[in-house]
Amino acid sequence: MNAKALPSGNLRKMQTRLNDVARYTLALGGTQIDMNAKIGETIKLSFDGTINCIACEKVTKKSFGGGFCYPCFRDAPESSECIIRPELCRAHEGEARDMAWAEKYCLVEQIVYLARSSAVKVGITRASQMPTRWIDQGATDAIVFARVPNRYTAGLVEVVMKEHLTDRTNWQRMLKNEVIDADLVEAKASLTDTLDNDLQQFIDPDDTVCSINYPVSQYPEKVKSVGFDKFPEIEGCLAGIKGQYLIFDDNRVLNIRKHNGYRIRMGD
Repeated sequence: MNAKALPSGNLRKMQTRLNDVARYTLALGGTQIDMNAKIGETIKLSFDGTINCIACEKVTKKSFGGGFCYPCFRDAPESSECIIRPELCRAHEGEARDMAWAEKYCLVEQIVYLARSSAVKVGITRASQMPTRWIDQGATDAIVFARVPNRYTAGLVEVVMKEHLTDRTNWQRMLKNEVIDADLVEAKASLTDTLDNDLQQFIDPDDTVCSINYPVSQYPEKVKSVGFDKFPEIEGCLAGIKGQYLIFDDNRVLNIRKHNGYRIRMGD
């Protein structure tokens, strides 16, 4: 009888859902792996040296922008400048690298949110991506600040918010569970008046705070980031998962999302 094939395939960020704790599923090829069930076990991930672009799927020697080959990083709508700077989006004016893509991702309801981790940060996501976006960033809790009709308007709100808040997560402090003591409802109220009248109309009246617990049995005291470019085989006892990071019990952490497109095998 043939031995059961080990799950393998190109990495994508772990799929998430929120129950009592954040639940993580890693897809490798046609196998869906319950990563929460792996906590406390020794796991081994082996990189075979192949990277496929997450857009065109062609083999690339180097990954750009979180999983693209260079031509796709330069030209694909998924890597448009407005992904990083939404205030530069022009889809609402009929301009985009791919209008069909923009209609699906830019010209739909967007959420401007406040999230609490090592600091209170501002961010943007499509309404359909809550709470996935918050889990991916390792937020302890989050609140909807504004609901707007497109990515450009979300960018206008975020630009104002960035005068008062960061738009980045300190990933090392997040992984050590160093969380700022802050009230998101109070933060939302204090920031509302910073917007002009045209933007204040988009403030969401719902002050519900979404709290997120993560499946972590042991947080690292010092964070040591490891990756497949230097370590083709990464093995250790899985102590937890937060954001898109696997946390091992020896302070090592592995950013799964950073390795989008890398072809990996899990197992001995």
